[in-house]
Amino acid sequence: MNNPQQSFTVTLLGTASAMPVSGRNQSAQALRVHGRLFLVDAGEGVQRQLVRFALPLQRLEALFLSHIHGDHCFGVFGLLSTLGMGGRQTPLDIYAPPAFAPILKFFLSYFGEGVGFEIRFHPLKMKAPERIFEAKTFEVLAFPLNHGIETFGYLFREKEPLWNVRREAVSERGLTLTEIGSLKRGEDVQRADGTLLKVEELCYKPYAPRSYAYVSDTAPFPEEARWLKGVSVLYHEATYLEEYADQALQRHHSTTLQAASVAREAGVEKLLIGHYSSRNTDISRYEAECRNVFGETYAASDGDVFEI
Repeated sequence: MNNPQQSFTVTLLGTASAMPVSGRNQSAQALRVHGRLFLVDAGEGVQRQLVRFALPLQRLEALFLSHIHGDHCFGVFGLLSTLGMGGRQTPLDIYAPPAFAPILKFFLSYFGEGVGFEIRFHPLKMKAPERIFEAKTFEVLAFPLNHGIETFGYLFREKEPLWNVRREAVSERGLTLTEIGSLKRGEDVQRADGTLLKVEELCYKPYAPRSYAYVSDTAPFPEEARWLKGVSVLYHEATYLEEYADQALQRHHSTTLQAASVAREAGVEKLLIGHYSSRNTDISRYEAECRNVFGETYAASDGDVFEI
């Protein structure tokens, strides 16, 4: 889509797991949805990554944290400080597990004076997908993962758009503003003379709703594929190559084949993988293993931008 108000992209700011690796930052992603900016996870140095990849840091509306492991949240302090030094005035919403509350309190008690803007914390507590954020044209859902500590995934999805009335239909049928409004809402119109104006004949949908799911970190669990059914683009951690499946099991992570199997079972359109173990620097191996199960797999690197 060329309309920036309907754009939907993700920028990978960090694709490493916990251990530092040259050329890879820890987990963080920037979502641009219909002209609005959101951050999912905040590994170390996330504010530098936002600047590095030319993202408008001060336009950030909300931060969504998956869990309270350092490689997913150590960047929060630097981010909040940078926003404060930049003169931010608008509030920032943070969605995270309840365990983040004392961490945020600690930061504010020592460094809050320099922040200068309101931070609104929203603790997450759900057993199945629930909507936590809503805008006019899209919404965000959170859902629990299986990682040994309280961890959540996120689903960004567009709402079903209103119908567009075909231009030629307006003049050919002499549509009134009231009739146009009804048709856009998906309501057939019965005229006084008995003429039926049908939505499917006079209108079209401007786009099919798109969706993006963020799943990191987790071991597979029974409901996962069902909760991700039909997602346009799925980001799923694939920390371990299949030869290290025993370590994935011990540490509540996923292997390449497990991530790809979820994508296949859920019927997603595209799979992005990341959160790579530091022992493997060749990410093409991750992609190759996944593609044995799910062909539309892409091993992401820092700075990659994907259109949803």
